[in-house]
This record gives sequence, structure tokens and C-alpha cells, in this order.
Amino acid sequence: MRRHVEAHLELDVAATADMVLSIAVAHTPNIAAESLVVTRDGSPLDPATIEMANGGRLHQLRDVAPGHVVVDYSATIDGVIEPLGVTDSEWYQYVRPSRYCESDRLGPLARAEFAGLDDHELLAAVSSWVGSNISYIPGSSRGTDGAISTLLARAGVCRDFAHLTAALLRANGIPARVVAVYAPGLDPMDFHAVVEVCVDHTWYVVDPTCLAPRTSLVRIATGADASDTAFLNVVTGSVELVDVEVGAVVEPELPTDNVTVLTQLG
Repeated sequence: MRRHVEAHLELDVAATADMVLSIAVAHTPNIAAESLVVTRDGSPLDPATIEMANGGRLHQLRDVAPGHVVVDYSATIDGVIEPLGVTDSEWYQYVRPSRYCESDRLGPLARAEFAGLDDHELLAAVSSWVGSNISYIPGSSRGTDGAISTLLARAGVCRDFAHLTAALLRANGIPARVVAVYAPGLDPMDFHAVVEVCVDHTWYVVDPTCLAPRTSLVRIATGADASDTAFLNVVTGSVELVDVEVGAVVEPELPTDNVTVLTQLG
């Protein structure tokens, strides 16, 4: 399997800014080709690379003067990588509540709703419950909404589905983390968010939206929630996101996805 991904961002910087991009695919030996070009008013900028867990890479831009910034990224990934194991520190990190996954506050609901289920049954039940009870409605949520807001609104986008799924699993003692991905087959195309769940010391990928086949997904960033995986973070200054275009295709053809089969993100 060969996957091609790309992202195009346009930003208007109104006041000198520090920002961080998270659009590069996680670093693996399977990257056959890769390019990142950043310019401000046509002049090249040189972002610093910050290595993160699970192969993630951030690109930091410091002291960007006012102007029009254009970001173009592309990568080709051949084959799949070996699935990631689960370390003890990851188990502890991702079983705890986080900013957008308020598993402590959702505990009573989560334990009552999914009582008596073992790890494998629980994974399937939570994913199915979120997919059945939450409506996917673009623009229905805010960037600061967490799992509880999604539960109350009964609507959201992929990040909201991921937050609620992770929170319900953590509330039942199952480590779960949010992964930003490129998703061949997604329509409309955009950055996508899914969940990795720890079962039998292995990370399995869950996507309660069922909007793209899991075996075609390409990892970008991994973290506790969207605060760790957003494609753009403006640390200081004033920046307006003018345009985002994302592309992701797979060769020779888009695979099918059997949601009843445990799948790992490769």
C-alpha cells in the first residue's frame, strides 16, 4: 500500500507571532518522499523541528513578522510500519482525565452504561454507542468543547467523537489517546481525529465516525486530546487562518473496513 498526503495552509499574521505546526506525518522508515515549504510574503521561513512521542514532529516558527504565510507539505508513505507497543508510562498517562476528556466527571455514566463488559467488548460497545448517539454535524461545536459538552449537545465533529470515546473508555480503566491523522477516503477531506485504545498491551485504532477505513490512516500526532494534536497552535501574536486544504489518497485502491475486526494504526 502506498499513501500520498498533502496539506496547504494560508495564514495572515497581523502581529508578530510564535506558532507551531503539526501537519507532518509521524517519522518512520516508510516515508519515501517528503517536502515542507513555508514562506512569508514569498520569502522562505525555516521552521525548527521538535521531536515528539510516537514519531510525531512539530514545526516551530518563531517571531514571524506580519504578512501572508503559506505552508505546503507533502509526503509519500510506502507500506505500513510495525504497530506500536504500550509502555507503562503511556498506560498511566492515557488512563487519566485530560482537558477535553473529562473521564473523572463521566465516571458514573460510563460505568453504569457499560457495566460487565470486558476489554474487547467494552471497546466495541463504547465506539458503537458514541457513533449511534452523537450526530456528525460540521460546525456544531467549538474548539474549546470537551467530552461533556459533546455528550450534552449530542452532536460534534471528529475531534468531539474522539474526545467522548476516549473519556468513556478511560472512565472504565482503559487507556485511550487521541490521534490526528491523514485519512484517505474521508469526504469532505480534512485533517481527521481517531482514538487509539490499549487492549492486551496493544494499541488498537477506533473511529466512531466510520468516515474512513482505518487501515489507510496515516499518523500525524498522538496525545491525550486535541490540545496535543491540533494542526496549528498560535502561542503568541495574532494569526488568522485564511485557508486549509488537505489531501490523502491510497494506492492501488481504498481498502474496505470491517468494524468488527481489531485494527492497528500502521
